Amino acid sequence: MSTLELLSEHACFGGVQRFYRHASAAIGLPMQFGVYLPPQALQAGAKVPVVFYLAGLTCNEETFAIKAGAQQHAARLGLAIVTPDTSPRGTDFPEQSDHWDFGVGAGFYLDATEEPWSAHWQMERYITEELHALVGQHLPVDTARAGIFGHSMGGHGALTLALRHPGQYRTVSAFAPIANPVNCPWGEKAFSGYLGMSRHTWGEHDATELVAQYPVPPYPQGILIDQGLADKFLPNQLHPEAFEAACAAVGQPLTLRRHAGYDHGYYFVQSFVGEHLAHHAVGLALA
Repeated sequence: MSTLELLSEHACFGGVQRFYRHASAAIGLPMQFGVYLPPQALQAGAKVPVVFYLAGLTCNEETFAIKAGAQQHAARLGLAIVTPDTSPRGTDFPEQSDHWDFGVGAGFYLDATEEPWSAHWQMERYITEELHALVGQHLPVDTARAGIFGHSMGGHGALTLALRHPGQYRTVSAFAPIANPVNCPWGEKAFSGYLGMSRHTWGEHDATELVAQYPVPPYPQGILIDQGLADKFLPNQLHPEAFEAACAAVGQPLTLRRHAGYDHGYYFVQSFVGEHLAHHAVGLALA
């Protein structure tokens, strides 16, 4: 298990916002992540529940901490929030930064099988195995009480990782997720580049196709999704209606809230992040 290098620490709502770097065995490169520890976690011997937040395209481990205004809600609820980076960084791949929606800042939270990406783009294994164990060992969090949520590409990641690892995450929610990536340009580009051309393999990383395979709802307490109706990516990239229909077909409880006037950005996330953390708090038996 690698050690953590503390990069910075900031007092915040009675708790502390930290940023760390560590050597990642899964990625094969240094990785950075943020963590907010609420006041309850700073008491001697304390371990608090944790939610993992997955950010969207072009973002990094700082984006949510700086833009979402979530710490005040996490402090009140006693939740830790872990924010991993969105991809490996620092490779020598010439094409790694050619596209804003593929490569650096666009890991799509899966394990790539196609070269050269398979050498380092192992984001599913990094988040669900390495980072999960790392924060449990080194930080005052209870990884047996873990939830996951995210925004856009990170919403895709939250839904798919929750559906692929239902025993690991007790709660799940998303903001404007890429909910049916096998049928949108972002998903087609990422999946063909990282996974090859097999659409069957793509379906293993598509929330709509994954939830349809469950004979019993994997999250009986419900999944929460918020979607802005002024989101410019809604018509062609996100397809929440496909995920909604798939959940209905298998009896998976879903609260999909559509909000007039809200776009795809962090003003939208700020507006509802408190309700998402409350959703996780209830599911993690805090409220």
